[in-house]
Amino acid sequence: MHADSPATASAQRPRRLSDLFGNMELIIVVLLGLVSTFTAYASFQAALYDSQMAGAYTKGQTASTEAESLYLEANQQYVQDVQLWATLTQLSIDSESSDAALAESAQSKFDTMYFQSVSEELDAAITWASEENDADPELYTSPFDHEPYVETLFSPYQEAAELAATTIAKGDEANSLSDRLTLNTVLMAISLFLLGVGAVVKSRRSQIILTVIATGVFVVAAGLTLAIPFVGL
Repeated sequence: MHADSPATASAQRPRRLSDLFGNMELIIVVLLGLVSTFTAYASFQAALYDSQMAGAYTKGQTASTEAESLYLEANQQYVQDVQLWATLTQLSIDSESSDAALAESAQSKFDTMYFQSVSEELDAAITWASEENDADPELYTSPFDHEPYVETLFSPYQEAAELAATTIAKGDEANSLSDRLTLNTVLMAISLFLLGVGAVVKSRRSQIILTVIATGVFVVAAGLTLAIPFVGL
């Protein structure tokens, strides 16, 4: 066998390039199908993320409304407890009056109100404050400085508020991912446009240039799309 001469090898290169790009129409058709598939996928995922966003915002708003209601309820209870404590304090002072009848009446009212109106949490706070005041008479400690009492009163509100914030944050994330997918869809639409133009132009050079640019745009858009977590139905 004789090795190909330099002239023969040189003549074969254009032929090989011609063979490679001789089926440009087929290449463009395949790319059109591939880009169309990815465009449909990105659009579908964007729609699902939009749905997740809407659901998260609805749940978050509901939780936020519930949190506000729980806060108003807890604050109302707090105000009532403060007023109750002020009344009990006055009755406690009256129960130590030198007037026996007044003292007895005040003590009776104190015992009745304490039994009927003081919750377990407030009772624990009053006991704690009394111990603190006995230990340090120079510094007055209020029952409402008792952290467990405040936490018990407002913890339902805090939990609902945290749930609302977390749910709304999920909605924001879904919205962001949907926007990114929409942008990727636009990039793929540009790629489809370039491939469509490339399919009808007569110049082989123009076809190659348009196809290369369209493929580059598609690869970038496809990579960005695949980087976004898949969300199912």
